[in-house]
Amino acid sequence: MILSEIWIYPVKSLGGIRLTEAHTEEKGLQYDRRWMIVDENGMFQTQRFSPEMALIDVTLQAGGLKIFSRDNPENHTIAPFEPVSEETISVKVWNDVVDAVTVSNAADQWLSNQLGKKVRLVMMPENTQRKADPHYARHDENVSFADGFPYLVISQASLDDLNSRLAEPVSMARFRPNFVITGTKPFAEDEWKSITIGNAAFEVVKPCARCIMTTINQKTAEKGAEPLKTLSTYRKINNKILFGQNVVAAAFGTVKAGDEVTVTQ
Repeated sequence: MILSEIWIYPVKSLGGIRLTEAHTEEKGLQYDRRWMIVDENGMFQTQRFSPEMALIDVTLQAGGLKIFSRDNPENHTIAPFEPVSEETISVKVWNDVVDAVTVSNAADQWLSNQLGKKVRLVMMPENTQRKADPHYARHDENVSFADGFPYLVISQASLDDLNSRLAEPVSMARFRPNFVITGTKPFAEDEWKSITIGNAAFEVVKPCARCIMTTINQKTAEKGAEPLKTLSTYRKINNKILFGQNVVAAAFGTVKAGDEVTVTQ
């Protein structure tokens, strides 16, 4: 089994970045979902309610994030790694309320223009604690602004199996994994309890329940019925549609595309 793709999503619900290698940390891969867009009340914003967020991409630069319109990369803003507005505010992501730091007034204005409403970009400081669900967490882990857990693993065979059932195939981008693994049977990841990737180790804690965000075409921001409609026919358990596995880090390291993946339990 091979780690074929590594993905991070620095700003929650904006475009992802494919990497050739990445450093693992307690909250997730370095830079993964450490930033988030919030409304005037500090409530997190996602493609669920603003599907046009799918059309905003992000790249890593020396001093920060370049956030830009996919249709016009020249139309962009920079979110510096070191915040310049640096106001601590309380933000809400699902049921969690945590402290975050504003990044830059310029980024706020650019994002507000793109989304047609007043929003702010915030960053999670290293000392902010947001606990993963204690029913599943292994080591009292903290998580970034990701929905629930630091890492998400999906096998390529699982997507291939799904696409074999669809009239129009969907891309892996719909599911926003951190790690894509090849060389398995479909849904082999459902059976794993612990794995190693390169010199890093991970524990598989729970299946990932999927939401309507998977029905948003990441190239057009259009919503449809698939793939949830089809997944519900064979991946629905206790009224939840499951695809991929949530994972926590057991031993930190560097992962590289092409690394061997070993199931240790």
